[in-house]
Amino acid sequence: MTPTGTPPTLEHTFAELPERFYQRLEPTPVAAPAPIRVNRALAQRLGLDADWLSSPAGTEWLAGNAITPGSHPLAAAYAGHQFGGFNPQLGDGRAILLGELRDGEGRLFDLQLKGAGPTRWSRGGDGRSPLGPVLREYIVSEAMAALGVPTTRALAAVASGEPVMRDRALPGAILARVASSHLRIGSVEYLSSRKDTEGLHLLVDYTLQRHFPEQTTAENPALALLNAVIQAQARLISQWQLLGFIHGVMNTDNMLLCGETIDYGPCAFMDAFNPDTVFSSIDHGGRYAYRNQPGIAHWNLASLAQALVPVLHNDAEQAVALAQAAVDTFSDHFLQAHTEGLNAKLGLGEPQADDAALIEQLYTLMAEHATDFTLTFRRLADLAHPVPGNPQAIGEVYKLPNAFDPWLAQWRERLAREACDPQQRQTAMYRANPVFIARNHLVEAALAAATDNADFAPFHTLVERLAAPTQWQPASRALALPPEEGQRVYQTFCGT
Repeated sequence: MTPTGTPPTLEHTFAELPERFYQRLEPTPVAAPAPIRVNRALAQRLGLDADWLSSPAGTEWLAGNAITPGSHPLAAAYAGHQFGGFNPQLGDGRAILLGELRDGEGRLFDLQLKGAGPTRWSRGGDGRSPLGPVLREYIVSEAMAALGVPTTRALAAVASGEPVMRDRALPGAILARVASSHLRIGSVEYLSSRKDTEGLHLLVDYTLQRHFPEQTTAENPALALLNAVIQAQARLISQWQLLGFIHGVMNTDNMLLCGETIDYGPCAFMDAFNPDTVFSSIDHGGRYAYRNQPGIAHWNLASLAQALVPVLHNDAEQAVALAQAAVDTFSDHFLQAHTEGLNAKLGLGEPQADDAALIEQLYTLMAEHATDFTLTFRRLADLAHPVPGNPQAIGEVYKLPNAFDPWLAQWRERLAREACDPQQRQTAMYRANPVFIARNHLVEAALAAATDNADFAPFHTLVERLAAPTQWQPASRALALPPEEGQRVYQTFCGT
């Protein structure tokens, strides 16, 4: 635990890499930082004093106004494919890495300030963030963490006390973000596009040591890294699909090598099921629609493989063959993870021949009747073992259409084929099927209250409710229900 009244001690392993990987610079101070929220549970996990983080001194530190002696703040360089087109130079345009923290188990985590001022890669921008995107990322990233999805985390949100000019003057804020690291597919592409083979070797070795230490002695380190990232991303995207989560901007600079979700700008959880759902205001062609996410992940991983070709093998033809063979495994990894997840959601045990058809029929019904993605699966958990007075049942607030009855009969017959305690099955299904998610209309309402009226109560209420997503609480029913017609949010926007 960091001593009370002192800033945390940071490590700087990334800063030990060559300076062509980043730009050294300190955050630009803000006028009047004020605390909005400190993530006390995460602070405790990282051995930080949450009371100090909430104090005036801690707030100054979280805002970037006070730099710990010996720190080496920096903005990272990276490239990326954005909507399929390659940009060779992106980089942190409004985020500055303060350094790294270790949790109680010795694992290393980045601490980055998002909205901390301009860098070499700001491309004429101010390097700041309006309040809304900071609160959105806090809400949704913490909701994802509570759902068990690998994700960056929000340690704190701090008001800057300065306006940010966008389409109008907006209150500014800074997000203190924690991640296993901020190394991206775009980090590899940046070095590869510059034909920096030495840098690629250094980055491969650093990434293996940090995220996949069991692979550091691999005969082919670059291939070991590629395979590890493919498997991590396959598991991650399967979890998105199982929750109806739409990332919205799956560019290669937004895919972390460690397999965590990053960038909660134009993202949303789907309400009524439609596999073609798109939320991002800039995704005019539906490239990053819900149904396309696995395929886009596959495409992005092919970009990673291509970037690693120079260090996969001395023979170019052999290197390409190794890259292709690795990328070709993605579909199997994704299918396995997705099938296991669906089986858990539906209460199925050992796979059976007719399972795929049963699941396809369910999705067809959901699409035809536009049923709510989250509550459909949650209601199935109720119906797997109907018991009068079940405190977790949501039948009073959400029912399935009568058109589901024939399918429900088939599903119950399928469940009956396996010897399984019904109560244990239902308990497991409740764990796999949340009832509270970060619904877009609730998120937008919380952001509007904070931005327009300096009312943070809806934000705090939502964060606290989403910390226990699978525990039904009738008193919070308004936070579980799908939006009414007038409440629906059809577009979300990039936080810049």
